Amino acid sequence: MDNIMNRVESLMTPIAMKLDQNKYLSAIKDGFFGVTSILIVGSVFLLFANLPIPGYPEFMAGLFGENWAEFFNIPYTMTMNLMNIYVIIGMARSLARQYKVDDLGASIIALVSFFILTPQVLDVNEAAAIPMGSLGASGLFLGMITAILSTEIYRYVIQRGWVIKFPDTVPSNVALAFSALIPALINILLFNLIRMGFAMTQYGHANEFIFNILQAPLQALGGSVGANVLAMFAQQVLWSFGIHGANIVGAIMNPIRLALTAENANAFQAGQELPHIMTVQFNAFLPTMGGSGATLGLTLLMLTAAKSKQFKTLGGLALGPGIFNINEPIIFGIPIVLNPIMLIPFILVPMISIVLSYFVMVTGLVPLTNGVNLPWTTPAPIGMFLVSGWRGAAWTIILMLLQAGMYYPFFRIVDNRAYILETEGQEGLDERAETMEKTV
Repeated sequence: MDNIMNRVESLMTPIAMKLDQNKYLSAIKDGFFGVTSILIVGSVFLLFANLPIPGYPEFMAGLFGENWAEFFNIPYTMTMNLMNIYVIIGMARSLARQYKVDDLGASIIALVSFFILTPQVLDVNEAAAIPMGSLGASGLFLGMITAILSTEIYRYVIQRGWVIKFPDTVPSNVALAFSALIPALINILLFNLIRMGFAMTQYGHANEFIFNILQAPLQALGGSVGANVLAMFAQQVLWSFGIHGANIVGAIMNPIRLALTAENANAFQAGQELPHIMTVQFNAFLPTMGGSGATLGLTLLMLTAAKSKQFKTLGGLALGPGIFNINEPIIFGIPIVLNPIMLIPFILVPMISIVLSYFVMVTGLVPLTNGVNLPWTTPAPIGMFLVSGWRGAAWTIILMLLQAGMYYPFFRIVDNRAYILETEGQEGLDERAETMEKTV
């Protein structure tokens, strides 16, 4: 087993390190981390506009009039439905900083490049407007590609020295502004040519092409139970060697999940049927309840069923963080990392949890998540109650018990070993191992 673990580690670690250090994945992570706070705030407003409390709409209408929901819907619209703009700024800024060029200039030019590619529509009075859908989930992949491509062009031009240079006596802010002039001109020309090229195709514009060729298939794949199980397997294997698998896999999966989440939120706001199961909330509150590996059930198991003082004490210490989905005390305290016995349930339990949770939702036993973004530290029963109602909260409790049951036979082995060490010492443990070898 040790040889197998060593071989897997030697294979996975270099790959994981390269992915973690990839500048584009880092920019994607930074872009989405940067918008997390406003998406959460916007989702809270959406939640208050649709609280499932009998008499709530009538009460609010009596206080604020028939259009009371606009008070909550406008902040939601200006956050979630415009998230593409904020992601572009965050990604371009992050990538520019990695290249050590002006991040403000890169962010502005990336945004201008995106607006050039974004189609405009005319109303009956021929007033031009940008469809809000292009600024939200449906334009997300075009925004990400534009942010990366525009920033690459920007840094290439600057690093080549194709900039207007001023004497040192000119104020630095003036020199910096004019140094972006030529990179901005080249970016605008190139993206305008791209826009004209797509206008000659059957798609009409870049957003339609990217959505149909790339984003829609990726969302369909990322929304499937198989793809999410596979992503979870990769995430847990990386964690098994002490590498933060959620960060690496999340950089790839989170844009897809967030687009699916936004579509659910828009459907929820409009009172329509929710289209997707595999959302950000599904992943945060069910297969990773208590943290990566779904260890909240294991923590309760340690606290209530452990014979050894070591694990009973660890369970008590880890319970508080575990409720808020922080489980480093468990991962490195048992430890689970590089522990062949505990790695088996650590990898399998969240994968099984995805399949079980998908089943209860696809059969209608538990409602789909409504797209309201909550902090990942929200305790799972509370989070699922807010996004999936009382049946969602009840399912988290049932699932946590199932997860504890799946962990139990493996935990019992390490707990018995710790108990023998505490009561009989290393000699007692060696005698037990010797007896078992003779029996075999």
